[in-house]
Amino acid sequence: MQLAGRWTQRLRRRKALSLVKAKCRALKEQSTTLTITQKTGLLRTTPARPRMNQRARLREGQSRTRGLIHILATRTDQMYRLGYNTNGLAHHRLHDALALLADSGYEGVALTLDVQHLDPFNSTPDEVEAVRRRAEELSLSLAVETGARYVLDPKAKHAPNLLDEEAAGRDRRVHFYASSAKIAASLGAEVLSIWAGSPSDGLTAGSDDTERKELLWERLVEGARRTLAACEESGVTLCFEPEPGMFIERPAGFVELKERLGSDGEELGMTLDVGHLLCTNDLPVGDAIRANAAHIKHVHLDDIAGGVHEHRMFGEGELDLTETLGALREIGFNGMAAVELSRDSHRGAAAAAEAMQRLRAAQS
Repeated sequence: MQLAGRWTQRLRRRKALSLVKAKCRALKEQSTTLTITQKTGLLRTTPARPRMNQRARLREGQSRTRGLIHILATRTDQMYRLGYNTNGLAHHRLHDALALLADSGYEGVALTLDVQHLDPFNSTPDEVEAVRRRAEELSLSLAVETGARYVLDPKAKHAPNLLDEEAAGRDRRVHFYASSAKIAASLGAEVLSIWAGSPSDGLTAGSDDTERKELLWERLVEGARRTLAACEESGVTLCFEPEPGMFIERPAGFVELKERLGSDGEELGMTLDVGHLLCTNDLPVGDAIRANAAHIKHVHLDDIAGGVHEHRMFGEGELDLTETLGALREIGFNGMAAVELSRDSHRGAAAAAEAMQRLRAAQS
């Protein structure tokens, strides 16, 4: 198995090198300069810059070629980036968590803003900048998650939310999202991910109480519209996650939200948690991914057993990980697919390593 793996790696590098050489020949003919877009691993061309001396050109060419070979060699079979959510490393210092994940082979981090990880109400600009620099040093792309349990209320989980009975509570949630968008922008994060929350009576978009449901829809649309405006001002893409047990728990609810938002919701993307599909019976998972390809901009990866909403390690539930990753490749998804094991912080380092092993096995 090790020998086969080494040969596969060599073949990938040879293919990458041939791609580099072909691209460089084309660029030479066009008198253009090669630019590597680190976040996507794609090539683009820009007008040639002023001439440099031979030594400078050689140094720059060697550096870019090495970087391009690495990117292409590691992306031959996938477009998305594998990440890990910091809510599964709640007992680690954030800088330690970043280094640990980079060492484990992850290319991205889904950073859950929380009291111990860049507290959205107490972190200083210097602290945010230090995290941005560290992630850049480790070649980690970032996404910002807002699902911290007690960041707004020390007594009530995930409260207040966009469906709160009190307008002041809904305003606090929107303010939290707007603050998170600013932090995301300062971090250079690609997306900000949110969810609806649960109303006090536990109603969902699929419930029968039409009058009450319409009131909840009005609150959600208003909050989503305000959050979209804050994200647009900060230059961050907003993604919305259907969450089992919350008002919007299925992909169909996300689609209805976009429709209700009208033109204001054109830039809203979906955060698809593949494990949630097992809870809501939106199966097969691969079909659900393909059906929502136009909306998916961020992905959470986890397993689910028996339809119970408890995130588990791959292999402990019914998720077909190979099918899931194959569907993401099939739709050309090029965002972050982040492992979310929020119940595994007590074994965070081991869980991150095991998840990567299982992901690699499913990709091979």
